[in-house]
Amino acid sequence: MVAASDILLSVEHLTMRFGGLVAVDDLSFQARQGDITALIGPNGAGKTTVFNCITGFYKPSEGRLGLCHGDASVWSELEALTDSGKRSVTRGDGALYQLERLPDFLVTQQARVARTFQNIRLFPGMTVLENLLVAQHNRLMLASGYTLIGILGFPSYAAAERAAIDKARMWLDRVGLIERADDPAGDLPYGAQRRLEIARAMCTEPVLLCLDEPAAGLNPRESAELNALLLTIRNEYAISILLIEHDMSVVMEISDHLIVLDYGVKISDGPPEIVRNDPKVIAAYLGVADEEVAQVEAEVGL
Repeated sequence: MVAASDILLSVEHLTMRFGGLVAVDDLSFQARQGDITALIGPNGAGKTTVFNCITGFYKPSEGRLGLCHGDASVWSELEALTDSGKRSVTRGDGALYQLERLPDFLVTQQARVARTFQNIRLFPGMTVLENLLVAQHNRLMLASGYTLIGILGFPSYAAAERAAIDKARMWLDRVGLIERADDPAGDLPYGAQRRLEIARAMCTEPVLLCLDEPAAGLNPRESAELNALLLTIRNEYAISILLIEHDMSVVMEISDHLIVLDYGVKISDGPPEIVRNDPKVIAAYLGVADEEVAQVEAEVGL
């Protein structure tokens, strides 16, 4: 059981139906502050559907998705928040959000949940630097007074613009792309584009970074670089990461907590060393039926 003071994200009884298809069935789990939590499972297990519910792209059929900022004692307001029908509540230094009630842009803007996708979604015709400035658009528009202050050249907007450029250049340096700042993003190699997507997400200053298969298509060297980058984000910036990944070398090396889905149902939940030896997980990845689990256990020596 995770202490309330450690919880960043709480998913309770999440269910997502598409007509008669149940893509996610009564899923509950918690992600801790400062952890790398991986959501894994065979193709079609419902992982991306879970991400789409957390990030506001889908409205869940059932369930509650809570996310906390700051003082964790605000979790005590969850039931009252649910009954009130409101989207969020603030108490002292803490804020609590019910993500299923927020549209996707407010999940990013207010709840500070950032996301990357399976398919790269950069602006290929913009420069590498401009892609990171776009991520700071809301902050810059506010500083510009929605264009008027910017047009008049007020010092406050100039300072905000410099800060945005400095942040972008800092993250380009972090991901090893500072020398390519003025190149079109579409000219970058595939692995560099993956790193740029993560840098762009970090420019939104998230509390939770959701990465959908960030190692897809990477070679072993690039996967190792990705591991190092994600550990840096977790360790130096205290950012919690929720990860979907099929590359088990990435998952097992950097994750603190694993949740395994199979056909939309959670079959295992715990630290990597426990999950990797769970016979249900082994059976799911090998594609055998439940009644054959005992045979699989014997064959792999469990």
